[in-house]
Amino acid sequence: MAKAKTTTGGARRTRKTPVTREAALKAAVRIADAHGLEELSMRRLARELGCEAMSLYHHFAHKDAILDGMVEHVFEQFDAPRSGAPWRSALSKRMHSMRRALLRHPWAVRLLDSRTAPSMVTLAHHDAVLGVLRAEGFSVQLSAVAYALLDSFVYGFVVTELSLPFRTSAEARRLAKSMLAQAASDQFPHLREFTQAHVLRPGYSFAAEFDRALELVLDALELRRARESK
Repeated sequence: MAKAKTTTGGARRTRKTPVTREAALKAAVRIADAHGLEELSMRRLARELGCEAMSLYHHFAHKDAILDGMVEHVFEQFDAPRSGAPWRSALSKRMHSMRRALLRHPWAVRLLDSRTAPSMVTLAHHDAVLGVLRAEGFSVQLSAVAYALLDSFVYGFVVTELSLPFRTSAEARRLAKSMLAQAASDQFPHLREFTQAHVLRPGYSFAAEFDRALELVLDALELRRARESK
């Protein structure tokens, strides 16, 4: 089999064993994690695996098939609700696992809901989420709203979290002080109050807002569920 350069070390190597579908998907995820989805191609993946690009076509008819497999890989990291589990704790656990997976794989945010040929893993996950909602008295319509709201909340939070120009509490404080220093002391009173009372407090973390915001979303869904069940 032909030799190829790796994408990380650059050393030439010869692959002694056939490429498996699992190995190819893991390599595709590594490339996307490190360099972004735009850098993933059949040729780049073949270099990562140390094989010819044609070898990949034994497992994937085209790049979209690889993307479908990558989506399945991410969905496997979400905690699917168990049948009979209380909806609130089950979905809270799911949303936290979803956020962790998306932070590990930022490229997945815009890919998860784009596939036209979802795997059985993906479909089973959707079914489990809807099942726990329906079992707890959510109507079909409210289940649809709940599912869309929860996923949109996590996607939006992760996009914001990844886009912020700071990572630590100290970096957040420096940035906040720098921003306020550009304005007169009587400008932007509400923003100044928010910054001083919240962002500048010891131990501030934007990530910590996730738990509080998720509780608000779940509270709202519980109120609507209770109202509809009367």
